[in-house]
Amino acid sequence: MNHEFAPYRAEFPITERYAFLSHAAVSAPSQRVSHAVHAFLEVVQHDHIMNYYREMLPMQDELRQRIATLLNAQSKDEIAFVQNTAMGISTVAASIPFTSGDNVLVLDGDYPSNIYPWLNQAHRGVLTKFVPQRDGGLDVDLLEQRIDRRTKVIALSTVMFATGFRNDIARVGQLCKERGIIFVVDAIQSLGAFPMDVQANHIDFLAAGSQKWLMALGGCGFLYAKQERLDELVPGAYVGTSSVVDPMNYLDYNFTLQPTAERFNLGTPNWAGMVALNAAIALLQEVGIERIAQQILRLNDALITDLGERGYRLAASTASEQRSGIVVAEVPDAMHRCQALNEAGVIVTPRGKGVRVAPHFYNTVEEVLQVGELLDRSAA
Repeated sequence: MNHEFAPYRAEFPITERYAFLSHAAVSAPSQRVSHAVHAFLEVVQHDHIMNYYREMLPMQDELRQRIATLLNAQSKDEIAFVQNTAMGISTVAASIPFTSGDNVLVLDGDYPSNIYPWLNQAHRGVLTKFVPQRDGGLDVDLLEQRIDRRTKVIALSTVMFATGFRNDIARVGQLCKERGIIFVVDAIQSLGAFPMDVQANHIDFLAAGSQKWLMALGGCGFLYAKQERLDELVPGAYVGTSSVVDPMNYLDYNFTLQPTAERFNLGTPNWAGMVALNAAIALLQEVGIERIAQQILRLNDALITDLGERGYRLAASTASEQRSGIVVAEVPDAMHRCQALNEAGVIVTPRGKGVRVAPHFYNTVEEVLQVGELLDRSAA
């Protein structure tokens, strides 16, 4: 493998058993994540909450700053912790002040977490309009044609989970800025693998879980909410003790929402998940997101070339600007073919029309090249 990443490969014990190429599903955490969570559990087992609570507050603040840096947010005050991507997007959808007749544009083939929260606004008179895919992802010109005077929101994933197409978030963000449209992004299939800049891309809200490319644990995600948009929101479906300005004054029911993204923090957080996420992002930032992206693209360049030489059709455009960490080889009976690869120790996932391969920076060219060889064997 690339010698600069060799020391980090030892951080991932799963490499001792498998060529793990399924980071678009649920990743195996690093030893640093495991050690951080174990240390936290040791404290919880042997101490009481009034002691370790004081230690958790600085960790939460550190994590919010790490996430803000990861996204290039203006401030950590724009970051709130949520259970997962769907919780983040649902919270935003319920908080936007829609008027009956407004519409939301979504992309056909997107993950349900970025579809159902908008369909769920139908009772408010909101229409969800589907823009067809082209070449496995978004055609921005077609999207622009579907905008009308009642388009309130465009909701989009950075990367299509079933094809691997990387959508042009920057161009859509500019379009939303020019038209006064709220831009909501599901970033779970790129954060940790590719750089993200919410300011440059004019993103108003962004949600992501931590179990995929960020390589932490499930059940802990975050929501970015642009500070300038907060005053436009209405109280949504979710509020709790921590949503208000004086959360520790339990018996003075002052329902004044926090002026920051903290209004979306409902109560007792997933501390173990946050400890895991803090350690995971720290590792990724140590390696460097730009370096990680370059390595992933190198791996997928080798994979795409090999699959093409073997005659496999891919589910999305392979144009350089549309490549992501995901490659989907279209094959019949994808479930059976994936099972064959998994039994051979190469972990991939059936998605869309085929086999989804999603390597991370610690994987090797030798590992990704096993995919085509094993696909050939499984077809025999």
